[in-house]
Amino acid sequence: MRDMSISLFTNGEIVNIKASNERVIILKSHYVKNMKRYSYTVDKYPGTFFFEEELMKHE
Repeated sequence: MRDMSISLFTNGEIVNIKASNERVIILKSHYVKNMKRYSYTVDKYPGTFFFEEELMKHE
C-alpha cells in the first residue's frame, strides 16, 4: 500500500483523464483529509476537481 501523504501527481504534470483519455495539466493538488485522498484541479476544467483514480500518467 502506498503512502497517501504523498501526492501521485505534481503541479504542472501532464496527465490523462481516464474517462475521455483527454490530456490535461495539473494546476493544483489538495489533500482531502476526511476522504484520505488527493483531489486535483486541471487546466481545461478549472471549476472541476478530479481524484487520483480518475487520472493516469501520460505516456
